[in-house]
Order: sequence, then C-alpha cells, then structure tokens
Amino acid sequence: MDYIRLKGGIDDKSFGNRLGCEPEILELFLTEQDMERTELIRGRVRELNRRGIKAYMHHPSRYRGAFLDILSENAEMRRFYRESTGDLLRICEEEGAKCVIHAHYVGLGDLPVNRERTIELREAIRAVPGYDSGLLLWEDSTEGLFCYGNPHLIDELIEPLNLPVNVDVSHAFIGFRGDNERLRGVLERTAPYARYYHLVDSMGQRHDSLTLGAGLIDWRMVKPLVRGKDFIFEIELGGDHTDCSPMMDSARYFAGIED
Repeated sequence: MDYIRLKGGIDDKSFGNRLGCEPEILELFLTEQDMERTELIRGRVRELNRRGIKAYMHHPSRYRGAFLDILSENAEMRRFYRESTGDLLRICEEEGAKCVIHAHYVGLGDLPVNRERTIELREAIRAVPGYDSGLLLWEDSTEGLFCYGNPHLIDELIEPLNLPVNVDVSHAFIGFRGDNERLRGVLERTAPYARYYHLVDSMGQRHDSLTLGAGLIDWRMVKPLVRGKDFIFEIELGGDHTDCSPMMDSARYFAGIED
C-alpha cells in the first residue's frame, strides 16, 4: 500500500510496531523523559536510515506537565526548550533527520494576538540556533500567535524569516473554524515554506485528531496541494498508542482519492 507514513514513540513496543508496517516515513514523538536518553533517539534514527525510512522527530510538547511555549515566563521551561532543541538539532545534523517543533501549543489566555506580539515571537524564533536550517520545521497550533487564524503570522513572521514550516492541516482547519476555502488559501500561501505536513481530519471546532474521512476537511482539495512533499498521518490513537491502525486506514483513504 502507498503512503505508509506514520508516527510513533521510541519505546520498543511502539517502534517495533511501526517498523512492521514498513513505512516510508516515521516521525518519532519525543517526551521530556526521552531527552535524558538521546543516544537511544540517535540509535532509532540510525535504524530508520539503515532501512531506508525517512526519519523525522517531534520535539517534546511538555515540560513538567505544562505545554511548552518559547515565550514562557518560566525560566526553567525556556532553558529546557533551548537545550532540548539544541540536542535534537545536533542529531539532525549528524544522523540525517529533521525535527518538528512548536513555538507554542495552546492559546495565550488574556494576552492579545496582534502584530506586536507576533513580531515578539518572530524575534524569539530568530534567536534559536538553526531556526532556518531546514532541519527544524515549525508547526502551527490551533490558536494563539502561531496559528494561521492569526492574520499577521505569514506576513510578519514566516515570510520575513523565510521559515521552514510543518503545516498541520487539521490545526489550520480548526484555526479557521472549519472553513475549507480558508484552508485552501493557507496551503497555497505557505507552499514556498512548507517542507512537511501532518494530515489529520477534524470537525473544525477543537483538537479532535480524526482518521481521514471522519471529519469535514476536503481531502480532494488538499491532496494536490501536498503532492510531492513529505507528510505523515498524525491520528489520535487509543490505549498505549501501539496500534497504528487509524494511521493505516488514513493512508488507505488518501491513496483512494482520485487525483
């Protein structure tokens, strides 16, 4: 079957399950605890390369239970963000991989989403060594400054930095509250910067991470816009996240869409 492009952990059970599917691409989802065993991460990347599987990593999403934010007022979180990014960038450089990274995950509470704060975020990203190397791929969130619902994101941040991005199709769709035409617009506008995509379905109202075909995204529209670029099916999994059947089902659905 075509398009076997998956996500999984570095633990033996998850990693072995994904290898058994013979993927073209595997994205390794990393945790704060995984950053204490970077040699295992490095070993997993080497194994993927040995098998001819494209290796991507996903920067940890949390630090001490809280979602990461590059603009956090917590000095320890900022330290972890900086050091973990540096560790993963070295693995990318030395082992032949790429790493998906978020500037933030959730909204900003009462803080405004405006041009001034978008520029503040831009400068924080600019300060990250290797931010524009093409090895770090910056992913959008469902709300906040680094969401495509922010009208300043592309003009004031992505374009000035020539920023390599990972476009999460469901995140953009949710940011536009289920508007496929606005989704089309952002896919077209970000095409020069997009190196990678997360393909996930959604009803467009919250972070629901559905199997392709179970939501409202117009995949017939999306498919030609992501053709020829790397992507995975990043679907929410149940249980211990070992069974990746929803990702395989999504690959089957995507392959069946007529061009």
